Amino acid sequence: CHPVPKPESRMEVCDLSPCPPRWKVTPAGPCSSSCGLGLAVQLVTCVQIHQGKEILLEERLCPVAEKPLTSIPCVIRMCSYEWSFSEWTECSTSCGNGIQTRQDFCLNPLTRKHVNPIFCRRFPKAIVVRGCSAGPCPEPAVGTRSHGAGLQTVTPAPHLTTAATSKEARYKDLDLPPSAVPAVPREQTKETSGGEEAATKSRDRCLLCVCGKLFLNATGVINMTGVESSDCAVAIGRPLGEEITVTVLASSLNCSAGEVVLFSGRMMWRTGCRKLPLSLINSRTNTLIVKQRVLLPGNGVILQYSSRTATKKYYQDCDKQLFGPQGEIVNPVHLPDQRQVVCRTFINVAPRNRIAIRALYIDLGNESNQTHFNYILVRDVSTMKTMVFHGKQQFFWESTGSQAEVEFHE
Repeated sequence: CHPVPKPESRMEVCDLSPCPPRWKVTPAGPCSSSCGLGLAVQLVTCVQIHQGKEILLEERLCPVAEKPLTSIPCVIRMCSYEWSFSEWTECSTSCGNGIQTRQDFCLNPLTRKHVNPIFCRRFPKAIVVRGCSAGPCPEPAVGTRSHGAGLQTVTPAPHLTTAATSKEARYKDLDLPPSAVPAVPREQTKETSGGEEAATKSRDRCLLCVCGKLFLNATGVINMTGVESSDCAVAIGRPLGEEITVTVLASSLNCSAGEVVLFSGRMMWRTGCRKLPLSLINSRTNTLIVKQRVLLPGNGVILQYSSRTATKKYYQDCDKQLFGPQGEIVNPVHLPDQRQVVCRTFINVAPRNRIAIRALYIDLGNESNQTHFNYILVRDVSTMKTMVFHGKQQFFWESTGSQAEVEFHE
């Protein structure tokens, strides 16, 4: 190029207007658990790039609906120790009601050897004592007296004659509807006497139906006591634009035994056990999942929930909410002002169910005119794993949990 005159170098200002505020995520810190499932905290701040410099802003200036989670699940490695148990002993009595016991010990799953219990101190363990029944005791013959090791008939005190009496005393101040009060097993409501037949062992299990349910009413009471499952989850769902408030009416959780309740939503995460009664939990969005981990049968919480108009807008006008059991998603949604926004579809089903999404028709343009901003993103909320689909790929996707989000980018 030497024969050709060289032009002068110069710079032109292209645009001095500041970039819009955006969320900045600092890499997550250490996992809260040394093994197994834990939580890692990441710093989320609102920033803006102005003339090449990053400026920290107040959080309200960034879009609330797009704020990343501040706590994310993490697993460093699988736990190397676990609680194990011996077989249950025989019933302590030859007739009537007694107890069974079993031994617990800390086990190394790799070597299958017992180790010092201190290695399992962080892990909750199951019960080691439970009730049992060996059948009715025979009635003593009339006119005879028991001698030595003979059987004695025990008459309960007047205030302990029925389980229904204690149940009413426990829940009478809560002003709950009859459906919210735990049912009393039939065998507990009968007075025992030597001449009566053994109380039936069939138990009214209607309370177990609450686990895995999705509640869509504006208000209600959820009774999670009396369930025999160690893990019980329920979900509450309302239309977009509302938020859910939950009050804990009563709690019989045994905190020292590791029993806990977890409240989780798209924008909140909270666990608790102590000081639960009368505490308030706000979902900040239109959905909430309550998970209860109970080790001792019969323990649990009673919740009262209600919904109201959300104080802050957490969704786009083109967002959709589906609660199942089936539905159709059509995109794009044309907004009046034709703004370019990311439209999302939130899918929530009962915790006992899972979600399947089948793409029937997709046209994101020819490969030649596609950009990396043009795609469909499907997120599994339980694991926070995402799948991205481009072009005309007709896909089939299944969730691991009961929540999914679909994002349509450009």
